[in-house]
Amino acid sequence: MRASLASSIAVTCAAVLALPVSPAASAAAEVLAQPPAASALPPAPDLSGSTQSLPLGPLGPSSRAGGPGEQGLTRRDVKPFSLVGVVWDDPRAPLHGTVQVRTRATGTDTWSEWQDVETHNDEHGADPDTAEGTSRALRGSTAPLWVGDSDGVEIRVRAEAGETGGAAPLPAGLRLELVDPGEDPDTTRDTEPVLETEPGPEPGTEVEQAADTGPYAGEPAETETETGPEPEAEPVSRATLPQTRAGVAPAAVAPEATTPPIIPSLPPFPSMPPFPTPAATVAGGTQAAPPPTPAQPAPAPLSLSGLLAGLGAIDSRLTPYLAPWLPLLPKEAAEAVAPFLPRTPASGSEPQDPAQDQAKDPAQEVDQIQDQAQDLAQTPAVAAAAPFVGPRPAIVTRKGWGADESIREKTFVYTNTIKAAFVHHSATGNNYTCAQAPSVLRSIYRYHVLSSGWRDFGYNFAVDKCGNIYEGRAGGVDRPVLGAHTLGFNTSTMGIAVLGTFSKSAPPAASVTAVARLTAWKLGLHGINPVGTVTLTSGGGNLYAKGTKVKFHAIAGHRDGFATDCPGSLLYGKLGTARTSAASYQGR
Repeated sequence: MRASLASSIAVTCAAVLALPVSPAASAAAEVLAQPPAASALPPAPDLSGSTQSLPLGPLGPSSRAGGPGEQGLTRRDVKPFSLVGVVWDDPRAPLHGTVQVRTRATGTDTWSEWQDVETHNDEHGADPDTAEGTSRALRGSTAPLWVGDSDGVEIRVRAEAGETGGAAPLPAGLRLELVDPGEDPDTTRDTEPVLETEPGPEPGTEVEQAADTGPYAGEPAETETETGPEPEAEPVSRATLPQTRAGVAPAAVAPEATTPPIIPSLPPFPSMPPFPTPAATVAGGTQAAPPPTPAQPAPAPLSLSGLLAGLGAIDSRLTPYLAPWLPLLPKEAAEAVAPFLPRTPASGSEPQDPAQDQAKDPAQEVDQIQDQAQDLAQTPAVAAAAPFVGPRPAIVTRKGWGADESIREKTFVYTNTIKAAFVHHSATGNNYTCAQAPSVLRSIYRYHVLSSGWRDFGYNFAVDKCGNIYEGRAGGVDRPVLGAHTLGFNTSTMGIAVLGTFSKSAPPAASVTAVARLTAWKLGLHGINPVGTVTLTSGGGNLYAKGTKVKFHAIAGHRDGFATDCPGSLLYGKLGTARTSAASYQGR
């Protein structure tokens, strides 16, 4: 299978690069061409990880007598873990109370102080009437909390006193989930690393972007269930653009610094001359194209836009096999690719089976994309259009952060379009380094799927404290994947989780900047102005009844659609900055 796939990749890339192009496109073709090494598939990574599920017992007298009281576990030794959460049987039963944990760092006798676990997590989920929202696998759950490498735990869950002095009973079937993320994926070390380890300045400190080249030059920075090695990897359908770098070098842990992160990118994209006008329309005459032979009619010339778009459309099908990360794609190329992106069927909610894509003849798909590229490159309406699409930022793919594709649902579900982005905080705490972010993501992923019963990672994207951007729910970073992030408003939206808790701590400037860059690109693909407003229809929630039409900012906070603290007051206060910056990145 691997040999066949490698052959198909080589044929595909060769076919696109063989398209007739104008001299102005030759430089871009040279930059975007796949090197020979990229045609070989790497070995399937060892994505081991584990989840310990421990039932809670009564701690207080009232609990032993059947009252609400207190449940938990006394101090005990356990297998290593890094993330904790609590689940219970009925997803509709709220947990009215507090959850606190203490953990012991692995290999030490040092116990942490009591840490609060966010109990209100039901608003981060699938819409009520969807297949995912009504699944029998669903459980009630708290937010997960990252505690770092630990081998001891103590937990207490206390019922909240009611207005009349009594306490509501705790949900039935309370269990403590201890998640070990496993090892980071083994990626090649001879390439430029993606993960930065410096979170950047505190918000409000004005610093100039350290990079002096590229599309952001000179812009200020915005202030026990176990799985072993994964079997032969199933492709994640239609993720985007594989590039010349085939791996991600693990970043070394560095102390917190005050310099802004440098968004990783490829070598400077060559300066592009204006798109050449086809020979037939140039005033004053031009060199004629070589005369066609009887057996082979002369193909129409392909502009640089067409070339980049053709590459992007093909590469979106190949990325799952090759790329642990996607490098920054300049604004010109992002805008050129946009008209060629695969469109979702009108129903938008049909499960998309990856096997359908795998069954296609690669040669036929190449021919189809060639035709699309030729046709659209010659369409005046497309050429005259002025899309406002920001540069695609560098994105760490699911392969890059080590997602175990064997645990999620095997089909994808899409919505029709993306009209708005909801920003969240993960509520997992701020006690992580950027080098640990992939481990945090793998832990959240296991908790969402194996502990809470979701079909996949809930958010469409995640952002760490250094401004690195990660692919979330599977289905393709350029596709309108239906997430489970904003109960009642998952349709026609995307969810971005900033890793951390920002109710009392300010978000790093690099994270706010990353949100702006991501939304400038993704909302731009769907023609959305980040400083504008959109109207969405509620699927049901505690703030808006089902069927209610609600006007939102195009970049909104979770609390705008649901009565919740998320994304934390201090991150919510930065969304205005993210909107104006995103519009600027789009060129508005």
